[in-house]
Amino acid sequence: MLNDFWFNVSYGINHVLDLNGYDHVLFLMVLAVPYLFKDWKRILILVSMFTLGHTFSLVLAAYGIVKVNANLVEFLIPITIIITAIYNVFTAGKKDKGKSAGPLFFASLFFGLIHGLGFAREFRMFAGESSNKIELLVEFALGIEIAQVIIVFVVLFLGLLFQTLFRFSRRDWIMVVSSIVIGLVIPMIFGSELLN
Repeated sequence: MLNDFWFNVSYGINHVLDLNGYDHVLFLMVLAVPYLFKDWKRILILVSMFTLGHTFSLVLAAYGIVKVNANLVEFLIPITIIITAIYNVFTAGKKDKGKSAGPLFFASLFFGLIHGLGFAREFRMFAGESSNKIELLVEFALGIEIAQVIIVFVVLFLGLLFQTLFRFSRRDWIMVVSSIVIGLVIPMIFGSELLN
């Protein structure tokens, strides 16, 4: 039983940290880059909203409630990343960035739904004929949350390092990371099956 638990949790962790599907990591980078360690509550809520959306779409898929065009979802995933990165570019350096967090929480939930749909087919195969899909989903979601917290911690730590040791301004740090992510995501958008 414990072996199954750890297997499902580690499957969730590996899903996020898989270098072949680094879109999840890119999204978390642009989600976390505007924040500092003192903002940990806000970023934790944002990340949890993303996990909630991701898990909800997997529930819909696991029980065959929703079927979506895989090519459309694969196109929309990099779109969510680029929207977040562009948002960062336009709001970098603004003093009251944290005041209107409501739209960000909603966006994080919605983007989680889209990213979850991108993994739905693989998750259906993983769940197979499992008698307790909800338990499996919760354990998998726990793994996703653990991996996301690790990535967010790394992004916040690198931000601290670059802003203190290398004297980057917070604005420059946000701009540089977001611009790099935009550069990585544009080929994903134009390489999408939907556009080819």
